Amino acid sequence: MDPAGSGRIGFVTEDSVTEAVIRSGIVAILRAPTADYFSAVAEVLAGNGITAIEVTFTSSGALDALAGLRRQLPDSVAVGAGTVLSSDDVKAAVDAGAEFLVSPVLDVDLVRSSPVPFYPGTSTPTEMYAAHQAGAPLVKLFPAAGLGPDWLRNVRAPLPQVRVMPTGGVKIEDIADYLFAGASAVGLGSPLVGDAVTGGSLTGLAARARHAVSAVAFARS
Repeated sequence: MDPAGSGRIGFVTEDSVTEAVIRSGIVAILRAPTADYFSAVAEVLAGNGITAIEVTFTSSGALDALAGLRRQLPDSVAVGAGTVLSSDDVKAAVDAGAEFLVSPVLDVDLVRSSPVPFYPGTSTPTEMYAAHQAGAPLVKLFPAAGLGPDWLRNVRAPLPQVRVMPTGGVKIEDIADYLFAGASAVGLGSPLVGDAVTGGSLTGLAARARHAVSAVAFARS
């Protein structure tokens, strides 16, 4: 049984979930006024090689969408919840089948008590280290755009043990630079999903997904 109790055997430990996220290299962040189009978007993303998907709690219908994606997508795709801010959010997300949780802020108690991997938001070396010490297997650098790859490279030099996922303003053309700077993965929202989350072109989404996956492959080659 996986940590969320769903019966899926693809991810049986916290580390295996995080390793799956890191293998993807990209966490696709689904955020929109409603989750009506998340199913179609996730299908395209997974079909084009992006195998970690975050459903944000700020989207109406997020819990139902999350549960639906867990049923819809293959075991090779890690599905998580984003904008998790409280213990109630943790419980609701895990009950819906989330395999990992993401927050824009650092709450050490949530990191320590979460039954699935919790990736908190940080923006300073002190916060990053505190998150790591609390047990976060991956630390979200947020908002990353105001800091950039050079900042991450400088911080990773004395803190190589902290695995980092830059998120917030990261563009597809930035992926390789962040990975070269030491990021384990990146979180991509609107630069990747675009208007597809509100009913826009799935063809354009597929092209962006392939471009993003190629950038990860290039950086890791």
